[in-house]
Amino acid sequence: MRQFALAVLVSAVTAAVYGPVALLWWRRARVRSRTLRLVAAVELEPYHAALLRQEATGAAAAELLLGGYLRIDEEGAAFLTEQGRDPDRTPAHPIPAALLEAVRRHDPEPVSIGWIDWCDEEYLQRRSAYRSERDAVLPVLPRMPDGQGNVLLTCLTCVGIALVTLFWLLAAALLVTGRPHGLREWALTVVAALGLAALLSAAKAGRAVREHTECGDPLGDLVRSAPHPAFAALDEERRTLVLRSGADLDRWRGADTVVQEETDEDDDEDDDAWLDEKVWWEDAYEYRASDEDEPDAAPGAAPASSG
Repeated sequence: MRQFALAVLVSAVTAAVYGPVALLWWRRARVRSRTLRLVAAVELEPYHAALLRQEATGAAAAELLLGGYLRIDEEGAAFLTEQGRDPDRTPAHPIPAALLEAVRRHDPEPVSIGWIDWCDEEYLQRRSAYRSERDAVLPVLPRMPDGQGNVLLTCLTCVGIALVTLFWLLAAALLVTGRPHGLREWALTVVAALGLAALLSAAKAGRAVREHTECGDPLGDLVRSAPHPAFAALDEERRTLVLRSGADLDRWRGADTVVQEETDEDDDEDDDAWLDEKVWWEDAYEYRASDEDEPDAAPGAAPASSG
């Protein structure tokens, strides 16, 4: 009778433990299949992919360089060419077109691609508008069920683990201390032992389910699958120039440098004028004080002559 009761109880508890594991596998497998199907249907525009990789400005600079709109010197400063100054010639894509207009706003002063990428407000607004437009096309990927952040589920899981552990210890003790008689009791004992062994592997089974149903980051893999065609078409020398100009965030600031220098010169002139005014007032004060320190002359006395 003991072996029969143990076999039934252990089988019921094992089914109760592995039921949620099987349900988790079913839900995660469905989410994984749907996610891969949605990502497979995505047609990612090259500049959108470059923007998601934080490389859109460099790709636009590469296209402008290949198209003859600008040149970049050895120090990373970008200059317009004659074709780049022609207002009737503009790239069709909004990202290189916005970058070309940003360089034109600074012309004829040299400007770095990195300075525009970080500090040119109009270029940043146009790039942000393009990203918002393209992000709206991307599908909403389903969230993989993992139970993280669910406090109630976490508490129930902890309580369940404690109860299953207590049950396992009691059932193992009863199974070891019992002496089966006959083939039927031995068969029930084997069933109970197998159930207890399966309970020990429940945590490992849950981890295996998560590993085999994990889909990773398929959209990120698609974004990182290939560089932008314009950037890939550059030779090593011009690729180095684009990267150098993109990494320069402060040296070449185009027209902003001129404005800053003029502002600094105006500040210096204001300081010099303030100092001159200060010296004049100090001299006047000393002159007035020297007059007040002289003794009053006697009435009718002739003024003292110098020397």
